[in-house]
Amino acid sequence: MGRMTENASGSPDPDEQQTIGASTPEPGSGLDRDPDEWATGEEPMTSAQRSYLDTLAREAGEELPADLTKAEASKHIDRLQNKSDRVQDQ
Repeated sequence: MGRMTENASGSPDPDEQQTIGASTPEPGSGLDRDPDEWATGEEPMTSAQRSYLDTLAREAGEELPADLTKAEASKHIDRLQNKSDRVQDQ
């Protein structure tokens, strides 16, 4: 995870911008983990998932249930991204 440097007194330097993530990839960070294995996969989808899924589903001309779990939403997002012109292979 990103860090802040400390000043001479040991406090975080307020002039340095905080970051999140890492400057190098972390192997095994869980990005490729199956949504069915997520600890929170059975929780309701997030508002960000709902918004993005709504956009992708509209573009694909599909209707989906509004009460999806995080894991279900993730699977639909992956599937619809593969159909979408919005998301390009990298």
